[in-house]
Amino acid sequence: MYDDWGLIEASFTAQYGIRLRNEPDMSWSEFCTLLAGIMPKTPLGQIVAIRSEEDKDMLKNFTAEQNHIRDEWRNRQIDDMTEEEKQNSIKEVQELFAKAFGQSV
Repeated sequence: MYDDWGLIEASFTAQYGIRLRNEPDMSWSEFCTLLAGIMPKTPLGQIVAIRSEEDKDMLKNFTAEQNHIRDEWRNRQIDDMTEEEKQNSIKEVQELFAKAFGQSV
């Protein structure tokens, strides 16, 4: 989520007309519900579709940029992260959401 925050913000604006930076009272529960409902025709939906595509015929028609997006996603090596790196990443995400929703961690 941390890396996709810009896509999430843009998708909320496109789909719901909500500017997350201006929503200090949105609860975490509401945010999660809305995020789960993001449709394919949003910036995040389009990127998720590219990342998850498995159809060989579709993949043959991908542009260089689409292939780059998909390859970059698939080459992430979270398994190679140390436990400390994983914990730091989790903490960064928590702090990001705390700031976005005006709550403390």
